[in-house]
Amino acid sequence: MLGCVIHGQGDLRVDELPVPAPGPGHALVAVRYGGVCGSDLHYWRHGGVGDFRLKEPMLLGHEVVGTVVSYGDGASGPVPGTAVAVHPATPCGVCPECADGRRNVCRDTRYLGSAARFPHVQGGFAAQVAVPANQLRPLPAGLELRRAALAEPLSVALHAVRRAGEVAGRHVLVTGAGPIGCLVVAAAKAAGAARVTVTDLLPTALEYARIAGADSLVRADDPDDAGWPAEVDVAIEASGVAAGLDTCLRLVRRGGVVVQLGMLPPGQSPFAGNLVVSREIELRGAFRFDTEFDDALELLAAEASFDGLVSAVVPVREAESAFALAADRSTSCKVLLDFAG
Repeated sequence: MLGCVIHGQGDLRVDELPVPAPGPGHALVAVRYGGVCGSDLHYWRHGGVGDFRLKEPMLLGHEVVGTVVSYGDGASGPVPGTAVAVHPATPCGVCPECADGRRNVCRDTRYLGSAARFPHVQGGFAAQVAVPANQLRPLPAGLELRRAALAEPLSVALHAVRRAGEVAGRHVLVTGAGPIGCLVVAAAKAAGAARVTVTDLLPTALEYARIAGADSLVRADDPDDAGWPAEVDVAIEASGVAAGLDTCLRLVRRGGVVVQLGMLPPGQSPFAGNLVVSREIELRGAFRFDTEFDDALELLAAEASFDGLVSAVVPVREAESAFALAADRSTSCKVLLDFAG
Protein backbone atom coordinates (compact mmCIF):
# COMPACT_ATOMS: atom_id res chain seq x y z
CA MET A 1 0.00 0.00 0.00
CA LEU A 2 1.05 3.63 -0.44
CA GLY A 3 1.88 6.00 2.41
CA CYS A 4 3.04 9.61 2.61
CA VAL A 5 6.27 9.62 4.64
CA ILE A 6 8.49 12.54 5.64
CA HIS A 7 12.15 11.47 5.77
CA GLY A 8 13.63 14.84 6.64
CA GLN A 9 13.35 18.52 5.85
CA GLY A 10 12.12 18.83 2.25
CA ASP A 11 12.20 15.06 1.77
CA LEU A 12 8.60 13.93 1.29
CA ARG A 13 8.09 10.52 -0.31
CA VAL A 14 5.22 8.27 -1.31
CA ASP A 15 6.52 4.94 -0.06
CA GLU A 16 5.30 1.40 -0.53
CA LEU A 17 4.43 0.18 2.97
CA PRO A 18 3.18 -3.11 4.44
CA VAL A 19 -0.46 -3.26 5.47
CA PRO A 20 -0.51 -3.15 9.28
CA ALA A 21 -2.25 -5.80 11.35
CA PRO A 22 -4.49 -4.32 14.04
CA GLY A 23 -3.13 -5.27 17.45
CA PRO A 24 -5.14 -5.83 20.62
CA GLY A 25 -7.65 -3.04 21.14
CA HIS A 26 -7.02 -1.62 17.66
CA ALA A 27 -8.98 -1.29 14.44
CA LEU A 28 -7.82 -1.34 10.84
CA VAL A 29 -9.22 1.53 8.77
CA ALA A 30 -9.13 1.92 4.99
CA VAL A 31 -8.35 5.61 4.63
CA ARG A 32 -10.17 7.51 1.90
CA TYR A 33 -9.21 11.14 2.54
CA GLY A 34 -6.55 12.90 4.57
CA GLY A 35 -6.41 16.65 5.07
CA VAL A 36 -3.02 18.36 4.73
CA CYS A 37 -2.54 20.41 7.90
CA GLY A 38 -0.20 23.28 8.68
CA SER A 39 1.83 20.98 10.93
CA ASP A 40 2.30 18.53 8.04
CA LEU A 41 3.62 21.43 5.98
CA HIS A 42 6.01 22.42 8.79
CA TYR A 43 7.47 18.92 8.94
CA TRP A 44 7.92 19.03 5.17
CA ARG A 45 9.42 22.51 4.88
CA HIS A 46 11.27 22.83 8.20
CA GLY A 47 11.81 19.31 9.50
CA GLY A 48 9.73 19.95 12.59
CA VAL A 49 6.98 21.86 14.32
CA GLY A 50 8.15 24.24 17.01
CA ASP A 51 10.35 22.22 19.34
CA PHE A 52 9.25 18.89 17.86
CA ARG A 53 12.01 17.83 15.44
CA LEU A 54 12.11 14.83 13.12
CA LYS A 55 14.49 12.13 14.31
CA GLU A 56 13.28 9.31 12.07
CA PRO A 57 11.02 8.86 9.01
CA MET A 58 7.42 9.47 9.95
CA LEU A 59 4.10 8.76 8.30
CA LEU A 60 2.35 12.12 8.27
CA GLY A 61 -1.32 12.93 8.74
CA HIS A 62 -3.84 13.30 11.54
CA GLU A 63 -6.95 14.46 9.63
CA VAL A 64 -8.19 11.13 8.28
CA VAL A 65 -11.49 9.50 7.41
CA GLY A 66 -12.33 6.15 5.85
CA THR A 67 -14.11 2.86 6.50
CA VAL A 68 -13.62 0.15 9.10
CA VAL A 69 -11.89 -3.00 7.79
CA SER A 70 -11.36 -5.23 10.83
CA TYR A 71 -10.50 -5.37 14.52
CA GLY A 72 -7.70 -6.83 16.61
CA ASP A 73 -8.17 -8.99 19.70
CA GLY A 74 -10.45 -7.50 22.32
CA ALA A 75 -11.49 -4.58 20.13
CA SER A 76 -14.97 -3.68 19.04
CA GLY A 77 -16.75 -0.76 17.45
CA PRO A 78 -18.65 0.14 14.30
CA VAL A 79 -19.17 -2.85 12.04
CA PRO A 80 -16.72 -3.31 9.16
CA GLY A 81 -17.69 -1.14 6.22
CA THR A 82 -18.89 1.73 8.43
CA ALA A 83 -17.69 5.20 7.43
CA VAL A 84 -15.69 6.75 10.27
CA ALA A 85 -13.54 9.70 11.23
CA VAL A 86 -10.48 9.06 13.39
CA HIS A 87 -9.94 11.12 16.54
CA PRO A 88 -6.14 11.56 16.42
CA ALA A 89 -5.36 11.83 20.15
CA THR A 90 -4.74 9.17 22.77
CA PRO A 91 -4.26 10.97 26.11
CA CYS A 92 -2.54 9.13 28.95
CA GLY A 93 -5.53 9.44 31.28
CA VAL A 94 -3.42 9.65 34.45
CA CYS A 95 -1.57 12.98 34.43
CA PRO A 96 -2.93 15.97 36.44
CA GLU A 97 -4.33 17.58 33.30
CA CYS A 98 -6.22 14.45 32.25
CA ALA A 99 -7.55 14.12 35.79
CA ASP A 100 -8.73 17.73 35.58
CA GLY A 101 -10.63 17.09 32.34
CA ARG A 102 -8.14 18.91 30.10
CA ARG A 103 -6.96 15.97 28.07
CA ASN A 104 -6.00 18.21 25.13
CA VAL A 105 -2.96 19.37 27.15
CA CYS A 106 -2.08 15.87 28.41
CA ARG A 107 1.59 15.60 29.37
CA ASP A 108 2.07 12.27 27.62
CA THR A 109 -0.46 12.15 24.79
CA ARG A 110 0.02 10.20 21.59
CA TYR A 111 -1.08 12.19 18.55
CA LEU A 112 -1.14 10.78 15.03
CA GLY A 113 1.70 12.02 12.86
CA SER A 114 3.60 13.79 15.64
CA ALA A 115 7.32 13.97 16.44
CA ALA A 116 6.63 15.19 19.98
CA ARG A 117 7.92 11.88 21.33
CA PHE A 118 10.47 9.31 20.19
CA PRO A 119 9.86 6.91 18.61
CA HIS A 120 7.47 9.20 16.76
CA VAL A 121 3.76 8.47 16.58
CA GLN A 122 3.16 7.40 13.00
CA GLY A 123 0.31 9.17 11.23
CA GLY A 124 -2.65 8.30 9.08
CA PHE A 125 -1.57 9.19 5.53
CA ALA A 126 -1.63 5.62 4.24
CA ALA A 127 -4.12 3.45 2.39
CA GLN A 128 -4.75 1.51 5.62
CA VAL A 129 -3.91 2.42 9.21
CA ALA A 130 -4.28 0.69 12.56
CA VAL A 131 -5.58 2.95 15.35
CA PRO A 132 -7.05 2.41 18.82
CA ALA A 133 -10.64 1.31 18.28
CA ASN A 134 -11.95 3.86 20.77
CA GLN A 135 -10.76 6.64 18.46
CA LEU A 136 -13.26 5.73 15.73
CA ARG A 137 -16.27 7.98 15.29
CA PRO A 138 -19.09 6.84 12.97
CA LEU A 139 -20.23 9.62 10.65
CA PRO A 140 -23.65 11.13 11.33
CA ALA A 141 -26.37 10.32 8.81
CA GLY A 142 -25.93 12.27 5.60
CA LEU A 143 -22.30 13.25 6.17
CA GLU A 144 -20.06 12.04 3.37
CA LEU A 145 -16.37 11.33 3.78
CA ARG A 146 -15.06 14.30 1.80
CA ARG A 147 -16.66 16.88 4.09
CA ALA A 148 -16.00 14.75 7.18
CA ALA A 149 -12.27 15.16 6.52
CA LEU A 150 -12.66 18.65 8.02
CA ALA A 151 -13.61 17.23 11.43
CA GLU A 152 -10.19 17.52 13.04
CA PRO A 153 -9.44 21.16 12.09
CA LEU A 154 -13.04 22.16 12.84
CA SER A 155 -12.59 20.63 16.30
CA VAL A 156 -9.58 22.90 16.82
CA ALA A 157 -11.71 25.88 15.80
CA LEU A 158 -14.59 24.90 18.07
CA HIS A 159 -12.21 24.57 21.01
CA ALA A 160 -10.75 28.03 20.36
CA VAL A 161 -14.22 29.58 20.28
CA ARG A 162 -15.12 27.83 23.54
CA ARG A 163 -11.94 29.14 25.12
CA ALA A 164 -13.21 32.63 24.29
CA GLY A 165 -16.26 32.15 26.50
CA GLU A 166 -19.63 33.59 25.52
CA VAL A 167 -19.62 34.82 21.92
CA ALA A 168 -23.37 34.84 21.23
CA GLY A 169 -24.46 38.31 20.17
CA ARG A 170 -20.89 39.60 20.15
CA HIS A 171 -18.46 40.98 17.58
CA VAL A 172 -15.60 38.55 16.99
CA LEU A 173 -12.33 39.35 15.20
CA VAL A 174 -10.33 36.56 13.55
CA THR A 175 -6.80 37.34 12.38
CA GLY A 176 -5.62 34.93 9.70
CA ALA A 177 -7.89 33.32 7.10
CA GLY A 178 -6.08 30.05 6.55
CA PRO A 179 -8.04 26.80 6.87
CA ILE A 180 -8.14 27.05 10.68
CA GLY A 181 -9.07 30.73 10.63
CA CYS A 182 -11.91 30.07 8.20
CA LEU A 183 -13.19 27.26 10.38
CA VAL A 184 -13.01 29.58 13.41
CA VAL A 185 -15.32 31.90 11.48
CA ALA A 186 -17.80 29.05 10.96
CA ALA A 187 -17.49 27.97 14.60
CA ALA A 188 -18.09 31.51 15.88
CA LYS A 189 -21.16 31.94 13.68
CA ALA A 190 -22.48 28.57 14.84
CA ALA A 191 -22.02 29.76 18.44
CA GLY A 192 -24.20 32.79 17.73
CA ALA A 193 -21.67 35.56 17.09
CA ALA A 194 -23.50 38.65 15.85
CA ARG A 195 -20.64 39.73 13.60
CA VAL A 196 -17.33 38.20 12.55
CA THR A 197 -14.58 40.33 11.04
CA VAL A 198 -11.59 38.60 9.42
CA THR A 199 -8.19 40.01 8.50
CA ASP A 200 -5.61 38.57 6.13
CA LEU A 201 -3.04 39.71 3.59
CA LEU A 202 -4.38 37.62 0.71
CA PRO A 203 -7.59 38.27 -1.26
CA THR A 204 -8.10 34.55 -1.93
CA ALA A 205 -7.89 33.73 1.78
CA LEU A 206 -10.44 36.43 2.55
CA GLU A 207 -12.76 35.02 -0.09
CA TYR A 208 -12.64 31.64 1.65
CA ALA A 209 -13.44 33.42 4.92
CA ARG A 210 -16.51 34.87 3.23
CA ILE A 211 -17.57 31.36 2.21
CA ALA A 212 -17.17 30.34 5.86
CA GLY A 213 -19.59 33.07 6.93
CA ALA A 214 -17.51 36.18 7.67
CA ASP A 215 -19.48 39.42 7.78
CA SER A 216 -16.56 41.77 7.13
CA LEU A 217 -13.25 41.22 5.33
CA VAL A 218 -10.19 43.40 5.97
CA ARG A 219 -6.83 43.56 4.21
CA ALA A 220 -4.37 43.34 7.09
CA ASP A 221 -1.80 45.44 5.24
CA ASP A 222 -4.20 48.32 4.54
CA PRO A 223 -4.69 50.61 7.56
CA ASP A 224 -7.26 52.59 5.56
CA ASP A 225 -9.47 49.59 4.79
CA ALA A 226 -13.02 50.64 5.58
CA GLY A 227 -13.72 47.28 7.20
CA TRP A 228 -11.52 47.84 10.25
CA PRO A 229 -13.73 47.84 13.37
CA ALA A 230 -13.35 50.45 16.10
CA GLU A 231 -13.28 47.62 18.64
CA VAL A 232 -14.45 44.04 19.10
CA ASP A 233 -15.63 41.97 22.05
CA VAL A 234 -13.53 38.89 21.32
CA ALA A 235 -10.44 38.36 19.16
CA ILE A 236 -9.07 35.01 18.03
CA GLU A 237 -5.55 35.03 16.61
CA ALA A 238 -5.29 32.26 14.01
CA SER A 239 -2.28 33.29 11.93
CA GLY A 240 0.55 32.34 14.27
CA VAL A 241 2.20 35.69 13.51
CA ALA A 242 3.11 38.21 16.21
CA ALA A 243 1.57 41.04 14.19
CA GLY A 244 -1.76 39.24 14.35
CA LEU A 245 -1.63 39.09 18.13
CA ASP A 246 -0.78 42.79 18.23
CA THR A 247 -3.85 43.54 16.10
CA CYS A 248 -6.03 41.53 18.47
CA LEU A 249 -4.72 43.31 21.55
CA ARG A 250 -5.23 46.74 20.02
CA LEU A 251 -8.77 46.11 18.74
CA VAL A 252 -10.35 44.11 21.56
CA ARG A 253 -12.39 46.23 23.97
CA ARG A 254 -11.35 46.92 27.55
CA GLY A 255 -11.98 43.78 29.56
CA GLY A 256 -12.28 41.75 26.35
CA VAL A 257 -10.86 38.32 25.55
CA VAL A 258 -8.05 37.42 23.15
CA VAL A 259 -7.48 33.75 22.27
CA GLN A 260 -4.09 32.81 20.83
CA LEU A 261 -4.74 29.82 18.57
CA GLY A 262 -2.06 30.16 15.89
CA MET A 263 1.24 28.58 16.94
CA LEU A 264 3.80 31.36 17.34
CA PRO A 265 7.46 30.63 16.51
CA PRO A 266 9.60 29.11 19.29
CA GLY A 267 11.32 31.56 21.60
CA GLN A 268 10.33 35.09 22.47
CA SER A 269 7.73 37.02 20.46
CA PRO A 270 6.98 40.77 20.52
CA PHE A 271 4.06 41.30 22.85
CA ALA A 272 2.12 44.44 23.84
CA GLY A 273 1.83 43.34 27.46
CA ASN A 274 1.13 46.90 28.57
CA LEU A 275 -2.28 46.69 26.88
CA VAL A 276 -3.12 43.47 28.69
CA VAL A 277 -2.47 45.27 31.98
CA SER A 278 -3.93 48.73 31.34
CA ARG A 279 -7.06 47.44 29.61
CA GLU A 280 -7.47 44.26 31.68
CA ILE A 281 -7.53 42.09 28.58
CA GLU A 282 -7.79 38.35 29.16
CA LEU A 283 -5.27 36.48 27.01
CA ARG A 284 -5.98 32.76 26.69
CA GLY A 285 -4.27 29.98 24.79
CA ALA A 286 -6.08 27.31 22.78
CA PHE A 287 -4.42 24.00 21.93
CA ARG A 288 -5.94 21.19 19.90
CA PHE A 289 -9.27 19.90 21.27
CA ASP A 290 -10.94 17.03 23.11
CA THR A 291 -14.68 16.36 23.12
CA GLU A 292 -15.26 18.90 20.35
CA PHE A 293 -14.58 16.20 17.75
CA ASP A 294 -18.08 14.78 18.05
CA ASP A 295 -19.58 18.27 17.90
CA ALA A 296 -17.57 18.98 14.76
CA LEU A 297 -19.03 15.96 12.99
CA GLU A 298 -22.57 17.05 13.85
CA LEU A 299 -21.93 20.59 12.60
CA LEU A 300 -20.42 19.29 9.37
CA ALA A 301 -23.47 17.09 8.82
CA ALA A 302 -25.73 20.11 9.21
CA GLU A 303 -23.88 22.61 7.01
CA ALA A 304 -23.20 21.95 3.33
CA SER A 305 -21.34 25.27 3.07
CA PHE A 306 -18.22 23.59 4.46
CA ASP A 307 -17.78 21.92 1.06
CA GLY A 308 -16.62 25.27 -0.31
CA LEU A 309 -13.53 25.24 1.92
CA VAL A 310 -12.09 22.12 0.24
CA SER A 311 -10.15 23.67 -2.61
CA ALA A 312 -8.54 20.52 -4.05
CA VAL A 313 -8.52 16.73 -3.79
CA VAL A 314 -5.23 15.22 -4.98
CA PRO A 315 -4.28 11.52 -5.45
CA VAL A 316 -1.75 10.37 -2.87
CA ARG A 317 0.73 9.51 -5.64
CA GLU A 318 0.96 13.28 -6.22
CA ALA A 319 1.49 14.10 -2.55
CA GLU A 320 4.32 16.57 -3.11
CA SER A 321 2.14 18.56 -5.51
CA ALA A 322 -0.65 18.48 -2.93
CA PHE A 323 1.68 19.82 -0.25
CA ALA A 324 2.92 22.58 -2.54
CA LEU A 325 -0.67 23.54 -3.30
CA ALA A 326 -1.62 23.52 0.39
CA ALA A 327 1.37 25.75 1.15
CA ASP A 328 0.26 28.30 -1.45
CA ARG A 329 -2.41 30.25 0.40
CA SER A 330 -2.84 32.56 -2.57
CA THR A 331 -4.72 29.77 -4.38
CA SER A 332 -5.98 27.23 -1.84
CA CYS A 333 -7.71 26.62 1.47
CA LYS A 334 -7.97 22.96 2.55
CA VAL A 335 -6.28 20.35 0.36
CA LEU A 336 -7.15 16.67 0.72
CA LEU A 337 -5.14 13.61 -0.25
CA ASP A 338 -7.21 10.87 -1.88
CA PHE A 339 -6.16 7.30 -1.05
CA ALA A 340 -8.73 5.56 -3.27
CA GLY A 341 -7.21 2.99 -5.56
